[in-house]
Amino acid sequence: MPTAAAPIISSVQKLVLYETRARYFLVGSNHAETKYRVLKIDRTEPKDLVIIDDRHVYTQQEVRELLGRLDLGNRTKMGQKGSSGLFRAVSAFGVVGFVRFLEGYYIVLITKRRKMADIGGHAIYKIEDTNMIYIPNDSVRVTHPDEARYLRIFQNVDLSSNFYFSYSYDLSHSLQYNLTVLRMPLEMLKSETTQARQESFDIFEDEGLITQGGSGVFGICSEPYMKYVWNGELLEIIKNTVHRDWLLYIIHGFCGQSKLLIYGRPVYVTLIARRSSKFAGTRFLKRGANCEGDVANEVETEQILCDASVMSFTAGSYSSYVQVRGSVPLYWSQDISTMMPKPPITLDQADPYAHVAALHFDQMLQRFGSPIIILNLVKEREKRKHERILSEELVAAVTYLNQFLPPEHTIVYIPWDMAKYTKSKLCNVLDRLNVIAESVVKKTGFFVNRPDSYCSILRPDEKWNELGGCVIPTGRRQTGVLRTNCVDCLDRTNTAQFMVGKCALAYQLYSLGLIDKPNLQFDTDAVRLFEELYEDHGDTLSLQYGGSQLVHRVKTYRKIAPWTQHSKDIMQTLSRYYSNAFSDADRQDSINLFLGVFHPTEGKPHLWELPTDFYLHHKNTMGLLPTRRSDFMPKTIGIDPSPFTVRKPDETGKSVLGNKSNREEAVLQRKTAASAPPPPSEEAVSSSSEDDSGTDREDEGSVSQRSTPVKMTDTGDSAKVIENVVQPMKEVYGINLSDGLSEDDLSIYLRFVQLGQSQHKQDKSGQQYCSKCSEGVIKLTPISAFSQDNIYEVQPPRVDRKSTDIFQAHIQAGKGIMQPLGKEDTSMYREYIRNRYL
Repeated sequence: MPTAAAPIISSVQKLVLYETRARYFLVGSNHAETKYRVLKIDRTEPKDLVIIDDRHVYTQQEVRELLGRLDLGNRTKMGQKGSSGLFRAVSAFGVVGFVRFLEGYYIVLITKRRKMADIGGHAIYKIEDTNMIYIPNDSVRVTHPDEARYLRIFQNVDLSSNFYFSYSYDLSHSLQYNLTVLRMPLEMLKSETTQARQESFDIFEDEGLITQGGSGVFGICSEPYMKYVWNGELLEIIKNTVHRDWLLYIIHGFCGQSKLLIYGRPVYVTLIARRSSKFAGTRFLKRGANCEGDVANEVETEQILCDASVMSFTAGSYSSYVQVRGSVPLYWSQDISTMMPKPPITLDQADPYAHVAALHFDQMLQRFGSPIIILNLVKEREKRKHERILSEELVAAVTYLNQFLPPEHTIVYIPWDMAKYTKSKLCNVLDRLNVIAESVVKKTGFFVNRPDSYCSILRPDEKWNELGGCVIPTGRRQTGVLRTNCVDCLDRTNTAQFMVGKCALAYQLYSLGLIDKPNLQFDTDAVRLFEELYEDHGDTLSLQYGGSQLVHRVKTYRKIAPWTQHSKDIMQTLSRYYSNAFSDADRQDSINLFLGVFHPTEGKPHLWELPTDFYLHHKNTMGLLPTRRSDFMPKTIGIDPSPFTVRKPDETGKSVLGNKSNREEAVLQRKTAASAPPPPSEEAVSSSSEDDSGTDREDEGSVSQRSTPVKMTDTGDSAKVIENVVQPMKEVYGINLSDGLSEDDLSIYLRFVQLGQSQHKQDKSGQQYCSKCSEGVIKLTPISAFSQDNIYEVQPPRVDRKSTDIFQAHIQAGKGIMQPLGKEDTSMYREYIRNRYL
């Protein structure tokens, strides 16, 4: 949420770290070097971080005098000119944060930067190089043998690879958020101008301009959206200690900008991808979602269009469109221990009420509003059931959740088997994607900070009037978002996002009055530049998550790729396979350490000693380390864990782990199943095509993995069938329903059966009767001698009529029968939507 008013530029932009034996002095200034701040960092503490910020704004002369006094006071001998007491350690452009492993704290500084884009006069920089400096002095350092290994793991996260920051623009939020939610009239800030100018920097001081009336240009400093901030944990220790000018938040992903000339008018097209820092990791090690609804490989991609002839947010014309990619929001994974190019997909945990999907879509509704549109590109027709497992579960989850949403706010689900249509010679993949893109953009609309141009009135287009979103006097707003996914969210997803972005780009250009029709054709300069941006964007995200560049590109699906592209695809596939098999585990450890998912602690297991990082990303596991559903089941369970499955006698014998030979046989069966040939994929090394024209039949091997049901057709064999069913229950669960209860169990049970002395009483003959219904009750045993306050006495629950009605409504909703909403419920929901999304 927005916080107190402050200037648009709020971070120090140039830093110098000075060193003495007892202190580090971090001196930061604005770009013009007219205003300074100073941090004092104690070096005498071996493990604690002690930082002092006096929050005073120094002039250049005052800083020189301060450094002179420090230099003089720290010399070994007073008045000695040959030695210096203050050393200049390093120059920097920002503080990434502070981190500690098993010894003292380190400070991470940005030492090189490169400008990548410009949005409304706000520069976006890419980190080119960093420096990591150990803070405590050598005289107080307490060494630890594992410190160097943790340092290597931490530095395995290459900060010079696709990390971005800005001193004046909030990269964690969209342009629509920054230009609408954070807008505040200048008149409301006039009373705060004098005090704010004394505490902060002036945006126009770099250019030497004099602001009108002595007041600066102000905006609202907001808290960043921490989901897309990657150094939030590194800055957490100083967040409440130092002035916010020192806090520089960085994002990870992609940032690129291209310049178009449309009849002499310069137009900047910027593409920004924000990778989520929640449940982050590499391809096969992070799949699906965690217990908080955060999905793997979640990336928010925003395309920004601006008329570069006027580079100002207040006077310029800006437009943006946002879309999202992310893994299927289910509990699923793939086991990479079998060294297969495409390991089988496993649903790790049953989620019949779509809890994790509900949490995920709730996050999206809070950030984007409705409608949430899902474009699911996974395969739906396979000879061997592989990707279709995810489609079936996702359809069930969305169907279940939609019954609780009003029809106008339901989740829109669009399934499209892109791989199948790619192999078809009669279907053009991009034409079909273009139809989907048109319908999606019409539903969500896009953001533009200017009212519709006059050309849309002079030369109206029929598609323009059908455009959705929110139309306001100052422009348009995007409401809702498209969420695209395949299995990896890399190749197919990037092509689909490009087609949607291309469609949105046409509307954006038309809204700014730059083209006369909201249509863009392939093989034009504008689309070529936009395609290059999206290919760089896809390659970057694919390297970060999958370990290689894109295998299938837009040209692949257009079927105009040169013949040399096939060999490149093979190399990219091999590179991706090598990365997934040999280097992803180390990269995952580095990400967990960098993001603060794992904190090294003395006396606890080290990061490299953990068998899995499951419990680090799932906070509600209570220390359990499950990898699949069967981990929660009894150890003697068979192949099918359901207690309702009818089992044959010979199946139960194989599932008992007490027998050594049976255990070896079970292991052999698992190895045989795991070493089965992988399902063919579009990213296979060979060019052999996969036959997707078959039916939905599973192959014979998969059928044998299930328990075979016993047919109950012959009444004469009913006793034998019951015996077969009951016997496995004894072996699996340790009970046998055919045995009678023991005397102790029976006596305890009869005590609980009594309905309570407060309602049932006993007549002279020992017969029980109910004082409320005046009906006789079958006599089971004499009334218990336990007193009223005994723990064994059971009181029936008292439920009021309202609770009963609510429960019955839930039961009906589970059957698909929805209760009509009352006036109070409708008004409450409308108020909720108005406060949350509008």
